[in-house]
Amino acid sequence: MSWLNFFLAGMQSAFGPIAAAYLAAQHWTAKDIGFVLSIGGIASLLSQVPGGELLDAVRTKRLLIAIGVITIALSTLIFRLWPSFVPVTVAQILQGITGGVIGPGVVAITLGLVGHATLAERLGQNQRFAAAGGVAVTLTMALVAYADSPWAMFVPVALAVPVLIALAQIRGEEIDFGRASGAEQAADHPQRTARDAALFRNRPLLIFALCGVLFQLANASMLPLISGMLAAEGKRQAATLVAALIIVPQAIVALLAPWVGQRAQISGRKPLLVVGFAALPVRAALFALINDPFALVVIQVLDGITGAVLGVMTALIIADVTKGTGRFNLAQGILGTLMGVGASLSPALSGLIVHQFGYAAGFASLAAEGLLAVLVVAAFLPETKEELPNTSVPAEGSRADMSLQRMRPSD
Repeated sequence: MSWLNFFLAGMQSAFGPIAAAYLAAQHWTAKDIGFVLSIGGIASLLSQVPGGELLDAVRTKRLLIAIGVITIALSTLIFRLWPSFVPVTVAQILQGITGGVIGPGVVAITLGLVGHATLAERLGQNQRFAAAGGVAVTLTMALVAYADSPWAMFVPVALAVPVLIALAQIRGEEIDFGRASGAEQAADHPQRTARDAALFRNRPLLIFALCGVLFQLANASMLPLISGMLAAEGKRQAATLVAALIIVPQAIVALLAPWVGQRAQISGRKPLLVVGFAALPVRAALFALINDPFALVVIQVLDGITGAVLGVMTALIIADVTKGTGRFNLAQGILGTLMGVGASLSPALSGLIVHQFGYAAGFASLAAEGLLAVLVVAAFLPETKEELPNTSVPAEGSRADMSLQRMRPSD
């Protein structure tokens, strides 16, 4: 499972930068590149809920992930072999729709393998290896770009091989179908329509979704604003700085994520979640006040803290509040869609503010949005961890049990 996350994260992180750079080298205009990349983003957004429904319904989750991996590899080949508008657009759509299956599918398999009781620790390990894979591929791509190698477009294709090998090492019979969808038992799928409707009446899930939207509104445009600020100031080392701003948080996630998983199981979800959310407005406020290159890289440590916490906690809290419903993956899809909308709106909103008032005001607006997310988490989101530690059975009268009762339709 660990190496699956390592190579898969590397494959997914390689596709976007390679695609944009390759199209630019083929003399595509910035407008056309932005258009086809946006189509891919929309396809990914639209695939989240159907992908969740599919993952809840089918037993062959490994097969779905394998199809998604092969699709990304084929999409990359289309870019390389037929870099014209229509084939590239089709490739972007194909690559985008894998987003609703691959990431959530890995989480579903993890839950099916280890169960709810040890999910937090396993998610921590998943995030460690995923972050390490991202760092490794980012450094590799920097070397490939520096060497101006024609083989850059084949990096995601090559990574598909170890991904599929790692996926094959997971035994299908060890993945419990019921657990993988958040059901108590494999056969526990009563009244799907009622369960779907119950998701929208689950107060902790709705509050967490609101927090996720606010988080993405504040976070998604942070790095693009820094990159734009560095470029606008004409810093000669801008490309190196941006690479460091990407790598440093990933390294922090690799170091911290297992500890986050362990602490979440011992002391609960909410304290860690507040810390993770709080690091975001602090980071934005510091970016508004400081433009020293070395200081900017140091400030990005806060992004690593946020990434470690949210990387573990997002799936964990969804698992907490949907436990026993059989709709865990659909809830992942709904939350992924809402957070994707927030991420899509963030650059436009912050861009308008920067255009009118400057970069300091843009970062200040992101800090305000992040602070609002912290306040919502602290004031309204209940603790979702079961009161009995290290068990998958809710304690009598626990918050998790009461949340579960709200999710279940009446007899």
